Amino acid sequence: MANRDKEEIVDEIYDKVVDLTEYAKRQRWWNRLFGKNSGPLAEKYSVATQLAIGGVSGWCAGYLFQKVGKVAATSVGGGLLLLQIANNSGYIQVDWKRVEKDVNKAKKQLKKGTNQAVPEINTFFEKSQVFVKKNIVVTSGFIGGFLLGLAS
Repeated sequence: MANRDKEEIVDEIYDKVVDLTEYAKRQRWWNRLFGKNSGPLAEKYSVATQLAIGGVSGWCAGYLFQKVGKVAATSVGGGLLLLQIANNSGYIQVDWKRVEKDVNKAKKQLKKGTNQAVPEINTFFEKSQVFVKKNIVVTSGFIGGFLLGLAS
């Protein structure tokens, strides 16, 4: 009788271990790492496909960001340089007191605007976190591709 009880206990333990391994196989690694709300929206694609999609789109975004940033920096810097040359040559006269007054006025408006915009920024940040958690594979590929696009 004792021998039979041991066999039943061993079988019961074995069944529980098998159930646990089957459960672990069904769970995706990002669900265990990031929680039950995580998991990509594009679960029908393989991890390699998701990385490729994220990487290519990130590289395109990074490359465009780099090119547009260079053009914007050149335009702003060139404009400021031309204004300074025109000011020193006497072509234009800058009323610095008025500039200072306008800058102070803009600072006050920005301080008022930032206090009102905080809840919107927090909501956007929370939504971004949820998106990143649900699409961790695509997001990882995008970040890598974006950095490569900036470097190229």
